[in-house]
Amino acid sequence: MKFSWKNLLLWSLPIIVISFFIWQGLFAPVTNSNNNNIANSRMTYGRFLEYIDMGWVKKVDLYENGHTAIIEAVGPELGNRIQKIRVELPITAPELITKLKNQGIDLDAHPIKNNTAIWNLIGNLFFPLLLITSLTLLFRRSNNTTSGPGQAMSFGKSKALFQVEAKTGVIFDDVAGIDEAKEEFEEIVTFLKKPEYFTAVGAKIPKGVLLIGPPGTGKTLLAKAIAGEANVPFFSISGSEFVEMFVGVGASRVRDLFKKAKENAPCIIFIDEIDAVGRQRGTGIGGGNDEREQTLNQLLTEMDGFEGNTGIIVIAATNRADILDSALLRPGRFDRQVNVDIPDFKGRLAILNVHTRNKKIDPKVSLSIIARRTPGFSGADLANLLNEAAILTARERKNQITLKEIDQAIDRIIAGMEGTALIDSKSKRLIAYHEVGHAMIGTLLKNHENVQKVTLIPRGQAKGLTWFTPSEDQSLISRSQIKARIMGALGGRVTEQIVFGESEITTGAGNDLQQVTSMARQMVTRFGMSNIGPLSLENEDSNPFLGRGMGNTNEYSDEIAIKIDQQIQDIVEECYHNTVKIIKSNRIIIDKLVDILIEKETIDGEEFRTIVKHYTEIPEKV
Repeated sequence: MKFSWKNLLLWSLPIIVISFFIWQGLFAPVTNSNNNNIANSRMTYGRFLEYIDMGWVKKVDLYENGHTAIIEAVGPELGNRIQKIRVELPITAPELITKLKNQGIDLDAHPIKNNTAIWNLIGNLFFPLLLITSLTLLFRRSNNTTSGPGQAMSFGKSKALFQVEAKTGVIFDDVAGIDEAKEEFEEIVTFLKKPEYFTAVGAKIPKGVLLIGPPGTGKTLLAKAIAGEANVPFFSISGSEFVEMFVGVGASRVRDLFKKAKENAPCIIFIDEIDAVGRQRGTGIGGGNDEREQTLNQLLTEMDGFEGNTGIIVIAATNRADILDSALLRPGRFDRQVNVDIPDFKGRLAILNVHTRNKKIDPKVSLSIIARRTPGFSGADLANLLNEAAILTARERKNQITLKEIDQAIDRIIAGMEGTALIDSKSKRLIAYHEVGHAMIGTLLKNHENVQKVTLIPRGQAKGLTWFTPSEDQSLISRSQIKARIMGALGGRVTEQIVFGESEITTGAGNDLQQVTSMARQMVTRFGMSNIGPLSLENEDSNPFLGRGMGNTNEYSDEIAIKIDQQIQDIVEECYHNTVKIIKSNRIIIDKLVDILIEKETIDGEEFRTIVKHYTEIPEKV
């Protein structure tokens, strides 16, 4: 926070006030009678009267309005020396003064010296004035600022970041891998810059564009590029910033945001993670969240209400379009829905070219090879991949990023950090047989992906890993490909069983068996690849809201459920028996590969296939 005397006063005021009252209560003197401390001894009031009768008292000084007396007395009990003695007098003692006068004793009264008057004045006048002044500054600050501690009275104000000329440092040339989405937004930018091209034929500017896609695909980056290219006022806000604990604040912020936008039209409003405020209304048990629904209702009204929002383009991003309210998705609000998907090979190659601009890459490194090795990677994943490779390069004190660091970075992102190498033991040999079993089945099945690498170096929770090169197109998978994957997943367990015996199989195949069961169940219930028939018995997308699925039951009868279980078991048993045949018929090759793997700890795919070719024929991959 920037220093100012106003901030210093606001933060130090409570400390000053509390410290003053503590000091006044503990240290301010009740009386300033310093003479009270000169008496060395005390005497009771009765004994004092006896001293007067015996003529021993020579002088009496009264203090504290006659409640305390300091006497000067002399007598045999006092060693015949004058001594000063303190006496506490009763509240009412009218006979005392008369008695002192009759005895001719010197009497003097000392009034209280009130030294606390100045402190009372300070406490009663100065501090209240200081408090009132500070509160005035606080309220004035809350009205003039939009951030910091002075925001206490501005709950209903929009928290959107406003930029007249959004200099985000990102333009369309910095966005790669999502060419279709870029074309949509290049058209919108042209509409904002030169609207006459479109209005001449009766076209109207779109009211809203919804970016839909998995996390990390570049939705927010694309919005920054739009801001950088359009050169129009740009408002950016997150959907969660509309939601507050106070009812009505979210709706007020929406009104304030669109009010500011209309004053600066034409302009762009970007709402990131709109699913935080745009979820379906009436969800959950007993209804939904009133505050969120009020905010959504206000957003719907502002986007396409009676007044309209001429000249304002609303761009929103989400990765959960399935939970958005249907009223938000209709034409007139979000006129366009742009899918920002995981990039293909060309898209990954373009993204890698963008992210290698400011990195020192070895000229021998082929970006196309990296792009082929990373199917399924999003733009954020590829950026992270190159950053991890750069970190590894700096750690090894190298000047350029080589393919070795990139390979290590890919392994680290997919499987986790590298662990300590296993020592030679029965456990290491068992893991080696398990991984070679996976790789052997994947190599000898024509419908299975090629082996990329087999390693005994632990990563994450895995003690060993077998990598396969996934195909580029994962959207359509044949029945034979699914069965090949089931057999590949069973290869590790089958090899353990054949080599070490039924009693020595381990828990290492736990994750493999989960994948096997899942793939077999999807074949039966979703893809119609069983004897039950071409029926889709289960839906992939479950309802994300608790209240909307509690009364739902299975969409099939108990008889069909029994058939489903039987078909799953039949598919797995068929794949299991075929896997056993392949492993048994290639036992010699497996033993040879295990010895090599234990010695080298890692075998790449080409070397693995070369060794297998010496013993048997490898089918050509589909």
